[in-house]
Amino acid sequence: MNRNALLIISLFAMLLTACSDDDSFTTSPSNLLTFSTDTVKLDTVFSRIPTATRTFWVYNHSGDGIRCSSVRLEQGNQTGFRVNVDGIYLGESQGYQTNEIEIRDKDSIRVFVELTSPNNNAKTPQLLEDNLVFTLESGVQQRVNLRGYTWDAAIYGLLEIQHDTTISSTKPIVIQSGLKVDSGATLTVAAGTTLYFGQRAGADVYGRLIAEGTADNNVVFRGDRIDRMFDYLPYDRVPGQWQGIHFHESSYENSFNYADIHSAYNGVVCDSSSVERLKLRAYNTIIHNCQGYGLLETNCVVDLYNCQITNTLNDCAAFFGGGAMLRHCTIAQFYPFDSNRGVALRFANYRNEHTYPLYQFDVYNTLVTGYADDVVMGDFKDDVSATYMFSHCILRTIKPDTLDTERFVDVQFEDIKDTAAITGEKHFKNIDADRQYYDFHLDSLSTAIDSGLVLPNGYSAYDRDGKPRDSRPDIGAYEFQHHKGAANIRRRR
Repeated sequence: MNRNALLIISLFAMLLTACSDDDSFTTSPSNLLTFSTDTVKLDTVFSRIPTATRTFWVYNHSGDGIRCSSVRLEQGNQTGFRVNVDGIYLGESQGYQTNEIEIRDKDSIRVFVELTSPNNNAKTPQLLEDNLVFTLESGVQQRVNLRGYTWDAAIYGLLEIQHDTTISSTKPIVIQSGLKVDSGATLTVAAGTTLYFGQRAGADVYGRLIAEGTADNNVVFRGDRIDRMFDYLPYDRVPGQWQGIHFHESSYENSFNYADIHSAYNGVVCDSSSVERLKLRAYNTIIHNCQGYGLLETNCVVDLYNCQITNTLNDCAAFFGGGAMLRHCTIAQFYPFDSNRGVALRFANYRNEHTYPLYQFDVYNTLVTGYADDVVMGDFKDDVSATYMFSHCILRTIKPDTLDTERFVDVQFEDIKDTAAITGEKHFKNIDADRQYYDFHLDSLSTAIDSGLVLPNGYSAYDRDGKPRDSRPDIGAYEFQHHKGAANIRRRR
């Protein structure tokens, strides 16, 4: 036998040995699987609504092949967990288990987990658990815990209000297709009620919508995702989660008090209608984090007091004609996702091809700021009337060379060239774009403190949180709350 033949035989023997090693499976109880996690945690979800998918890996670092005689859900179909193991779905026909899963040495498989929980018949989120049990041929059992909190909700497709109706519920109300308030009908949403909207859903109001919240129990309008996009980022902080609230032409006398509207596409849209009637009164209301406009008003009448309108891709608050009164508002543009964001405040006497007289635009004790050098935009056609006035406001905009003292009364213009000036985000307690967390209460250094005017008829009595203002009210929706040592801090400002 020649030398080449011996070499070929030796190589062939090595290959057979390698194959034999790869295909060997141990029954020793000391050979165990390793898991990328011992617990799969799913976020809080509504009962009967599927969760997002979570995954984990199963590794074999034992030094020999391991065969699982079964992989099963310990409680079968009782909990609502759904599992796919290495491409095999543990469904009813398989008895919620699979057999003969092989994991060779130094190999791995991936497991996918979802949950659609049954109703738990409780008022608060309830913990739901199961175990995924890996039974090895050795008889050893290894477990990965599956857990999530589920919350019962009243779930609607299209919710249509045809008669005067009051919704009052501490139980979540999920609206998947949309809310419609018919012309002639009034929907009242009581304090402490939260309406959760699906991504394609919003509120279309042809009649009347009243949100009667309190300082301690707001009425909340938000998206229906209560899980997280990332560990640090709940979906509730992501814009565009639902479509927002639209007041159509036939809608009048709408009222918000202590309402919280956030993470919509357009927060609130007010269509053109008669300027002889009030379209919307929004007091103590937040409109925040929208992928379109925060508040878009076209040729109608709105009244805003103690409102926070912040962080939108388009303008935070835009007024095209009609009449508007703003008192003690905070309008701030720190939208982080697009540098081509709109301004904080826009007012004009036309929109697109249509002209609309701006017969009143009065702004008192209002803070308007943002990232950009100029976040206030007034745009007018000379042949259309425009009446506006700012009193005791802070405006991040270019100060006119010639100041009209009838239109600008005791206004602070933020000087962006003054690096020592308190401008933009320095007014506020927390502007954290990385975590999408914002706190628009005043920082102790803000020049808004003590700079407002005491307004008549009690409009400077309380702030957006329901806390009393002092005899020198602050500009914006929030009164700075003085604590021990605050006087000394402010004197150093």
